Amino acid sequence: MTVMAERASQTFQMSVEEFERIARFAARETDDAVRFEFINGRIGVKKVADGDHDTIVVWLTKRCMQARPDLDIYQGRGLRVEKYRDGRARPDAVLVPEEHFAGHGEWADPSGVLLVAEVTSYDSDTDRRDRHEKPVAYGAAGIPFYLLVDRDACTVTLYSEPDPGIGYGASRTVPFGAGLLLPAPLDIDLDTEKLKQYVD
Repeated sequence: MTVMAERASQTFQMSVEEFERIARFAARETDDAVRFEFINGRIGVKKVADGDHDTIVVWLTKRCMQARPDLDIYQGRGLRVEKYRDGRARPDAVLVPEEHFAGHGEWADPSGVLLVAEVTSYDSDTDRRDRHEKPVAYGAAGIPFYLLVDRDACTVTLYSEPDPGIGYGASRTVPFGAGLLLPAPLDIDLDTEKLKQYVD
């Protein structure tokens, strides 16, 4: 990629304020058929998930609540992400201390978030969005853990050691069927065998 092409690919489409106006309008007009995100200065569309995707999110929610009933898990919660909080993301799941988001607006500061999770979708930009942009955005925001359930690769990856410059400094990937420990302070053991049922 030439320097000119690289600069063009990083050009911002709009301001955060403009994005938030568009997202509010779309939420009113589309009956939640799509949700918008704003990462790297560009709008992304998060389509309504299929049943297997949602079932994986419910599976994760149950595992977290059984192991840590003192925590709350939210689905589709809006977060201000990236290094300067200029991005807007709606992770599939957000794990936080109990009542953490009480009093927050639509786009919450990620301070205090313990883990965000994404489940890949079968759409054209899931590779760019979930595997490349979001680890950088979530790590730059200082979120301790990012859990990626990758239905294409049949793997679960836990990103850790957030670093504002690169996203995350460490990651561990296991195939569906293997165990994965979400370490302290979470201390949640995930048996991923059941995930084999939810891939095409």
